[in-house]
Amino acid sequence: MAIKKQFLKTKPECKVTFSVSAEEAGDAFSVALLCDYNEWDPARTMMKKQKNGSFSVSLTLPTGGECKFRYLVDGVRWINDSEADSYEYCDFADAENAVLFL
Repeated sequence: MAIKKQFLKTKPECKVTFSVSAEEAGDAFSVALLCDYNEWDPARTMMKKQKNGSFSVSLTLPTGGECKFRYLVDGVRWINDSEADSYEYCDFADAENAVLFL
């Protein structure tokens, strides 16, 4: 997995590219990024499958805060990104969410 942050010079925003490797995705048909900014809706931010079997998506997010997120593979398997800035326990999910500091 990989996370790439690109802070914009002209706006208080950061372009973040989220990636799930082919090894982590396995033989997945779909991977969704669920986060604070898409209201944890699995249909709102589907990742694009690459030719090498990995998945990726880019979002432009406001700076000065944080973004909690997880990946949902084929609608059934949750995974966290190993390159997150931090992790935070969520009572609702009874699991840890990955956290990015923006």
